[in-house]
This record gives sequence, C-alpha cells and structure tokens, in this order.
Amino acid sequence: MFINMFCFAQEIPKPKEPIKPEPAKETKVISIDSVLAAPQNNKEVDSVRQDSVPKKKELLTDIVNYKAKDYVRLNQRENRTTLFNEAEVNYTDMNIKAGIIVIDHSKNLVYAGRLKDSSGVYSQAPVFTQGQSVIEPDSIIFNTETKKALVFNSRTEQSGGWIDAEKTKMENDSILFIERGKFTTSENREDPEYYFLMRKAKVVPNKKVVTGLTNLFIYDVPVPIGLPFAYFPMTKKQTSGVIVPTPGQDLGNDRGYFLQNGGYYFAISDYVDLAVLGDYYTNGSYGLRLESNYALRYKFRGNLSFRYENLINSERGFPDFAKSTIYNIRWSHSQDGKSNPSSRFSASVNLGSSQYFRQSINQLNLANTQNNTLASSISYSKTFQGEPQVNMNVTATHSQNTNTQQINMTLPTIQASVGRVFPFAPKLGAKKGIIQNINLQYNVRGENRIQTTDEFFFKSEMFEDAQIGALHSIPVSTNFKVFRYFSMSANANLEENWTFNTINRFYDEDTEQIVTEELTNFDRFFTYNFSTSIGTTIYGMFDLDKKGKGRKIQKIRHVMRPSISYNINPAFDEYYDTFEIVNADGTTTGEAEREVYTRFEGSLFGVPNRTFSSSMGISLGNNFEAKVRDKDSTATEPKKIKLLNNLNFSTSYNFAGDSLQWSPLRVSGGTTLLKDKMNVNFGMVLDPYALDNNNRKINTFNIDNGGSLFRLTSASLNISYSLSNKTFDGSGGTDDDQQDAGIQESLRSGGRADDLFGRPQDFADQRLTDDDKKDSEDTSSEFYNYKIPWNLRLAYAVNYTNSARQNAISNNSLMFSGDVELSPRWSVGVSSGYDFANKGFTQTQFRFERDLLSWRMNFSWVPFGPFNSWNFFIGIKSSLLKDLKYDKRRQRDQQL
Repeated sequence: MFINMFCFAQEIPKPKEPIKPEPAKETKVISIDSVLAAPQNNKEVDSVRQDSVPKKKELLTDIVNYKAKDYVRLNQRENRTTLFNEAEVNYTDMNIKAGIIVIDHSKNLVYAGRLKDSSGVYSQAPVFTQGQSVIEPDSIIFNTETKKALVFNSRTEQSGGWIDAEKTKMENDSILFIERGKFTTSENREDPEYYFLMRKAKVVPNKKVVTGLTNLFIYDVPVPIGLPFAYFPMTKKQTSGVIVPTPGQDLGNDRGYFLQNGGYYFAISDYVDLAVLGDYYTNGSYGLRLESNYALRYKFRGNLSFRYENLINSERGFPDFAKSTIYNIRWSHSQDGKSNPSSRFSASVNLGSSQYFRQSINQLNLANTQNNTLASSISYSKTFQGEPQVNMNVTATHSQNTNTQQINMTLPTIQASVGRVFPFAPKLGAKKGIIQNINLQYNVRGENRIQTTDEFFFKSEMFEDAQIGALHSIPVSTNFKVFRYFSMSANANLEENWTFNTINRFYDEDTEQIVTEELTNFDRFFTYNFSTSIGTTIYGMFDLDKKGKGRKIQKIRHVMRPSISYNINPAFDEYYDTFEIVNADGTTTGEAEREVYTRFEGSLFGVPNRTFSSSMGISLGNNFEAKVRDKDSTATEPKKIKLLNNLNFSTSYNFAGDSLQWSPLRVSGGTTLLKDKMNVNFGMVLDPYALDNNNRKINTFNIDNGGSLFRLTSASLNISYSLSNKTFDGSGGTDDDQQDAGIQESLRSGGRADDLFGRPQDFADQRLTDDDKKDSEDTSSEFYNYKIPWNLRLAYAVNYTNSARQNAISNNSLMFSGDVELSPRWSVGVSSGYDFANKGFTQTQFRFERDLLSWRMNFSWVPFGPFNSWNFFIGIKSSLLKDLKYDKRRQRDQQL
C-alpha cells in the first residue's frame, strides 16, 4: 500500500554527541578604574569570550534538501534516512534523483538505486548531476564530505558521444576514472551499432578522454586491430587542432600514393576560424586549401576559400608526362539587412583557372564541368536620405568563359543617381496631366573595364589595354491618360559620354596602309533620343455555361495588353571624320576611296549614332485563365486554372530605312501544367522577307515570292517537370532535398540548383561539413510494406534553326535525375540524359547511399565520358570521429 507523503525540505538532524564536563573557570579580578579607562573602541579580545576547547567541525557544510513521493523514514538508531519513490536530494552543486535514496549520516554516504516491482522489472534509475556532469547509472554511492562517488553501470553524455561504463570512480565533477567503458555516438544504448571498448580511461568532462588499450567493436564483434592508447577531444567549444590526413592511392593517373586533406584547424575566435589543408602525392603533385568562416550576429556572415593544386601526370621522361597548375578562389559575404539600412556590402566571388572544375583531383563537381561561365561581384551601396534621395554604388565584377578562357572585369564600376524630381508637381494633392507628371533624374556610370585571358590574369599585362569611361544621362519623362482608357508616356534621354580611349586613323603613303593610332587623351560626345508609347488593357470573358448546365469549364478569361511605341534616334555626323587613300602618283580615286570613321571607336560605352532612325514598335501581351467547376461540392466559387501565363508578340517598323523595314515577328510564351509541376516555355522568330538563291535575305516579302506570310527562322521549346510518389497520393509536393551539402557546393561554385548534371562531391568537405543533425528518422520495421518514396526531375530542350534554309534541329536533349528509396535506409539515384541530335547519352552519374544509423556509406560512379570515375566512402557521421572512415576512389583520366 502506497501512502502519498508530503514533500518538505529541512536540515538533516545531526547525531547526538556525548556531554563533556565543562572545564573549571578561572577567577580574575577586574579593576573598575581599568574598565572605565578602557577606550570604547578597544580592539583587545575579552579573554572571557575565548574558549580553549576547539569547536568540532560540522558534518555537513550546507543544508541538505530532500523529498520523496511515498515516505521519508528517519532511523535514529542506525543514523540513517531513507527516501522512497521519486526521491530527490540536493546538496551544494550535487543533485540525485532515484527510486530509492539512503543517507548514512555516520559515514557521510548517500546511496541511490532503482526500484524493483513484483515482476522483477527495475524502474526509476538514478540520475546524478554534479556541476556540468550528468550520469545515469544503475546505482551510485556518494560521499558528501569528499564529494567522491562510485558509480555502477553508468551512461554519460560527452559532447555528442556516450560513455557506458561498468564502474566509474568520480574524484570530483571534473575528473572521472572508468573501468571497461564503451564509447559510442549511437543513440541505441541497449544495442549500439559500434563502440570503442576502453579497459581503463580517464575522463575530463567536456574536455577530453584518455584511454589505455582500446579497440573497435561493431555489433559486439571486435575489430582485430587495437590501439595501445587513444585520445578523444570532447570540448564543446571550437578548438585548434590537427586534422588527420586521409591516405590512399591514385588509380587513375599514376600519381602513386597520397595523403589528402591533412592540416591544421585554427579556432581564431568566436567569430572567425581557419582550416589549412594540404595534399601530397608520391609523384610530386601537391595541393593547398584555405577554408575560413566568419560571422558576427546581427551584422554579417560569410566564408572564404582558396584552392591550389600543382598536378603532375605520369612520370618525367614518359610520353604522357604533363604538368599543370590550377586554382580557385571563392568568397561569399552577406550583410544583415537590419545592421545598416542605408548602406550594404555584399560579395559573391568565384574565379580562378578555367579548367579547375574539370581537372581538380580533390573535387568532382560534374555540374560545374558543364558550366561555361564563372562570375563574381563585389558591391557596396550607400543611400543618402533627403529630397531628392541620392544613391551610390561601387561594384567590381568578373566574368570568365571557361571554354575560350576570356576574362572580362570591371575594377571598379561606380554608379550614382539622384532621385526622380517632379519640378511642376503641386505641393499638395495628386499629380494630374502631362505637365505635372514631368519628371527627371540624373545618373552617372563610370567603369574601368579590363579584358584579358587566363595567361595574363593577375599580371601587369592585364591592365595595359584597360578601357576607362563615364556615361552621364538625364532621362526626362511624363505620363498621362488619353481618351480615358489609354495610358501614354513620353520620354527623352540626354547622354554625355566621357572617354579616355580614342583613335586617330589615316592613310600612310609610305607604307600604303591604313594606320590606326590608339590615344589615351580625354574626349567627349553628346547624344539624345526621343520615344513615346501608348497602351491599354482589354479584358474579355467567354461564358461557356450560360444556361447553367454544370459544364466543367465554365468561363475563359482573356487579358490583352496592346502597346505601340515610337522612337527617334538622330544622326550625329559631326563626330565622324574622313580621310582619302592616295595613289602612288599622288592622286585619289574619289568618293569610293574615302574612308569614314569616328575617333570614338575605342569608347567604352559605344559610338555616336551615324544613321538616323525613326521606328515604330508593336507588341501584344496575352494572358488566358479558365474557371472550372471545383471537385469540392461545398465550394461556392469556381476554381481558377492558368491556361497561358503569357503569349507575347512583338515587331517593329523602321520608317527611315530603305529596305527590310519590318523586323522579324518574335513570339514567346509560357505556362504551367499539372498543378504547377510542369513549366513550359516556347518561342519562335518569324521573318516576313524571302531569301534569294544564295540564302541571303532580300527586300521582298516571302508571300510575294511564292511562300507563306512568314518564314520560320528559329524556334525553341523548354519543358521541366518535377514529380514524386507524393504527386499521386494526394499529398502534393516532392521529396527532393536540394539543399544538402552537395547542392550548396554547386551553387557556391556558380552551378545549378538541381542535380540534372550530377551531384557534386567535395572530398575535403566530408571533413569540414558536419551533417550529424541530418540523420533520417528510424522508420525501419519488420515488414517494408509502405509506398516506396521516389522523386524524378525532367528537363527537355529542343531548338530549331532555319535562318538560311538549314531546316536543322540544333539541339534536342532530355535530361533527367531521380532518386528511389528502396528501403528505409537504402537509396539509389541517377543523373543522365540523352542527346537526340547527336544520338548519345550525356554526362551520367549513378549514386548508391546507405544510412547505417551512426555510420554513413555512399558510392558514386560516372561510368563513361571524360570524367569516368568512382568513389566509395564509409565513415562515422559524428564530427567527433570523422577521421574514422574508409575512402577509396578512382580519379578520371586527365589525358582524356
């Protein structure tokens, strides 16, 4: 019978002490005069107050608070206190919770253990907390005087790892000695997948574990290789330390054996760190990597990476011997929007060798091997509040073509603008009419543009042909209503072009050649143009269910946005010069030999317009939606479905032209289908003019030449579709997790946000990236009888070209990528495609992954092509034991 007892806190009664006889008191005569003469602040201690018998030391230095659910029993004869059922004791920094707790006052011992019911089942295991150390044993004995404890069958958490020990001796809250302890990161205490058996070990909580003889057990099966001693760092703070390299052998390019990703980690501060990693191959190849992350809460965060590889293929003296140097620099910086609303600094840098992603031996980024462009941008913007507002932006940009190795840079680009000003607007009320809506602003853009190649990048030669210039512009515009339903706008643009790159061209009679001199003196030219446009929006509704017969498609809504524009660009002949070609006899042949040029041919922002143009542009935008009957009978409104998001037509007519006045008609459109899972985009170019027998365009309409009204010169179609098992079970959505470490690596390097071209693998990131928190939930069951999760991504593209009667499909390819979860912890994936034009498979990658609870195993394989390779990895997920892994791979053949 259980009795609910009260919970209380009191001081444990101390044992009674024997009464000792008092010593005889010493008689002393005190003079009254001396007492009166004694000063009030006399610091001498009265001898009467001093006791020659030393005071006995207290058994307990603090109050002991305890409570229990059923009863608290005080045994005066045995000098013990027993707490039963949900017992708890608090003493200084020590807390014990257990099923039963016995306090022995005579020996200063506290015993805590479990409760056992009639069926022999134990419950309420003790939980011992001392300082920051938490231990969950079967039983514990604690000495309140020495603060030492003896713990049996305990389990304690240490920085993400667990230590199970048969016997543990606690010296204090900072030192533990254990006997036959098991160290693991597995959450399954009863049956861990693996553990390290430590015969004897010393544990300093949250700092380190030092052991004697240790070896690994996998499901209680010992690994025959053991270590005479081991050291496990347990600190919860980032700490500097050595990064153990990964040994292996290069099976692809005869580089021999290697040590990869070894180095040192510098925990510089709480805001910035640095990892220095290196590779070495026995044939002389080596690599260096610097990885740094930094962050300041509510201010900014970013990361910086530098990678350098000196690669040697084969051996010196062999015909296939080759040597190359590649590097890559990446920097990402983002500022918290609330840190400074008026100014912002950001950076996204990805530059280096054009062949880095195709030749790197420590990274296999298939997506970026197909990416032909590397781009970078560093910008700082500042806003000066006022009326009008002034904005300033300084940007450094970089664009690199990895095929041609051409590099374009701006160091820097400076832009400034003054906010829009309405000089004729009223001080109060809305702006009305053409005059009140007149507005203008001022913009300036200055650039230092550099064009170079990989060969001269970061060398002085890259600055020799730099172009410097500035463009000032003042756009003036207004808008107003015409005939109530039409919106009309008028615009004029004034531009002043400053340049430091001009030319002088003349005919050299001595060499009989045309000579062009490049000048670096300051020069300028002024241009202007005018444009106007008028447009409106027309809404149409087609009612297909007027009689209310309950048709599925009830109404179709059509929105049209027609627009007509007119542009005038004057000719600026005053900026053009001529020179004559002189014959050997000193004569000229007339106008036929007169050359026309402008000294601004080297200008950064183009040349003045020489030909007067007066053109009209016509465009029509369309949007189609349908209202259909909702399947839900309780819905009061029909459901809206997009038929065509946009269908656009555009062309122009040049009034000042002598021939080919109509430009080709351009048609583009797009829509989404299948619950917005499929995106469809298409376009075509229709030319109204015919071709002659030499396939050259002539000033004759195609319909007058015996053809149709328009001649199709090009067309394109792009379709993308994502689906999964959830697409068909009514839950919607997809299962693809595109924000894993591989996709993030691809995006950071300027690649794609999907894995249609393959999933990147950064072998160094297996050490620097911690994915411990991404463990999948344990959904394993005895019978695997639920629907198999899968996802599939498709992308189809086709391009047609017929500008000169080629009638050819220039591109026709289908890309696909998918993953299937064969069992709760087994998944396979593939990324590939087929090129119908060239009749062959595109870059292909197979992926096999196995979640081994505390371990991770994956295998990737590129079966053919220039990046033919495979990689196998198995290792522990926890960042504490990431060095415990096996990694085997075959690099692709660089000669291919």
